[in-house]
Amino acid sequence: MDEVIRMDHISRYFVVGDSVVKALDNVSLSVERGEFLGIMGPSGSGKSTMMNLIGCLDTPTDGHILIGGEDTGSLSESELAYIRNRRIGFVFQQFNLLGRLNALDNVITPLLYSGMGVGERRERAMHALERVGLAERMKHRPNELSGGQKQRVAIARAIVTEPDIILADEPTGALDTHTGNQIMDLFRSLHQEGNTIVIVTHNDEIGRACPRLVKIRDGRIEGGED
Repeated sequence: MDEVIRMDHISRYFVVGDSVVKALDNVSLSVERGEFLGIMGPSGSGKSTMMNLIGCLDTPTDGHILIGGEDTGSLSESELAYIRNRRIGFVFQQFNLLGRLNALDNVITPLLYSGMGVGERRERAMHALERVGLAERMKHRPNELSGGQKQRVAIARAIVTEPDIILADEPTGALDTHTGNQIMDLFRSLHQEGNTIVIVTHNDEIGRACPRLVKIRDGRIEGGED
């Protein structure tokens, strides 16, 4: 078994005024390389907290998270930054593109500190845009692209570093149903190429489209996992 993500008895508590909010409460989860996992739950269920922990954007109150076999709790900030920048590709609901840059330069951005030469960075970014079907939009800025095209650029930016995990937070949330279905088709295509994909969503239709689905409510996985 080749696990890329393992969460062992993870809890994440937040102090709000005089009370303690249990965003995650003793959650365990494993994801194998090449899996396509959906994490689904209503607003406030803990799914965004889980995504932030998997993405090394936050640290647990209790428990251990392993990414590619490495316990993230034992890593330095620079080592965590390396995981975020090179081993995980992030896709967000609102795209998070840089408005002053065209599509190609947006996709190049994660490679700027990779040590690659200018030509190699450009070639990798062009190939990533070709993979998401945007070869003819490389010179367009975000304000010249549709919502679906912006998300394709964001996905190209996520895959350009050839990460171990593609982590998507409500990737169809800002799109109409038809465009959202096209983006899910793109994720399925990337999965068939061997990518490990984790999608966080509150949308039942998106959840059902994931080959494996975990439901979370009130900070706990429904049914539980060992």
